[in-house]
Amino acid sequence: MKQNQNIAIIFAGGSGRRMNAGAVPKQFLELHGKPIIIYTLELFERHPQIDAIYVACISEWIDRLRVLLSHYGLHKVRAIVPGGDTGQDSIYQALLAAENDDITDENTLALIHDGVRPLILPETITDNIAAGRQHGSCITCIPASETLVVRQEEGGFKIPSRKDSLIARAPQTFFLEDILSAHRHAIHEGRHDFIDSLTLMTHYGYSIHTMMGPIENIKITTPMDYYLFKALVDVRENTLIFGL
Repeated sequence: MKQNQNIAIIFAGGSGRRMNAGAVPKQFLELHGKPIIIYTLELFERHPQIDAIYVACISEWIDRLRVLLSHYGLHKVRAIVPGGDTGQDSIYQALLAAENDDITDENTLALIHDGVRPLILPETITDNIAAGRQHGSCITCIPASETLVVRQEEGGFKIPSRKDSLIARAPQTFFLEDILSAHRHAIHEGRHDFIDSLTLMTHYGYSIHTMMGPIENIKITTPMDYYLFKALVDVRENTLIFGL
């Protein structure tokens, strides 16, 4: 077994109610004939430092995803598991599949990524792996481009300095045993409401390293996001074709 395995945990268990996509979950919506989830998986499949991929998927769409993996020649996906009731639960199920795989150990680094974030760059993955191994964690961020307003429990709000504010995105990278430990603490406490892995890990006392990622690293949640995704993909393809 290769030492220092790097794995991707892709969670695609949501139904995408805000997308108004009818019966098709947002991760299976197509652009130029290819589903969004495949755009995302190809990023990790093609990266030379990613050794394996584990996917949490809507149960009813697992068979469809298997067909797509075969069609697009994606061979690094070692397990597809049913998603849970929340994003936290879906991630945990994929992490368990990784833990139970004989290729992982205490030195395995897990890059946790949304199935509907298909616009990261290979450099983003490379930087996450390097920072995760050096610091034990890595959160991909972008600068806050607008003023943030934080509501206070006692009423009113505060406005943090924009220059000191970041927006957390993905991948979010941790050692497999650390992120599993945090999930098990949450389950023991009956918590299933953590919005992302960053929130979970900070709640249980883990220190977090940040790095900057591409601005276009959007999460496709609404129809507007989809059209922005289309525009960005078209720009990238035109750049490759015409050398713009």
